[in-house]
Amino acid sequence: MSLTLHDISVVPFTQTLDAVAGFLRKSAAHWQDHDIDPDDIVETRLHPDMLPFRFQLLSVAHHTMGAIKGIQAGVFTPPAGGADLNFSGLQGLIADAREFVGSVSRETINALEHADVQFRLGADTLPFTATGFVLTFSLPNMHFHATTAYDILRMQGVPLGKRDYMGRPQLKA
Repeated sequence: MSLTLHDISVVPFTQTLDAVAGFLRKSAAHWQDHDIDPDDIVETRLHPDMLPFRFQLLSVAHHTMGAIKGIQAGVFTPPAGGADLNFSGLQGLIADAREFVGSVSRETINALEHADVQFRLGADTLPFTATGFVLTFSLPNMHFHATTAYDILRMQGVPLGKRDYMGRPQLKA
């Protein structure tokens, strides 16, 4: 059996978005129990030269929902906006990304397997095929930003473990 574009994009995107939504729910419950305002965490950084928690979640959504939209359009650019999102708004963004990714049919995404996708950053352009874009750009970026968001929450005392990050694996039926 060969892997399809759906298998390498929609399936892992869904697993990670579900896991992120889960660790955000767990975080909100933890903060409520400890009388902490979740909006106080939104601008938290692991290190001064790293972007904040808010950007990490924007990037998770962008490298899932935005990646699929980029494949469909043939062009992918860095995320824009979102500076006004609070913790609840970020949870909504992840939920929207999950809903969108879940709505993409196997046939629709697989039809784009060999499509050209350009990553544009200012005047620079990186050419990809849809498969190469997902495997070597979008998936690594999604995991980097999901991990960084998870690490910020752990740093803030939220009791998360590896299973919270991993989400639900695709088990043999």
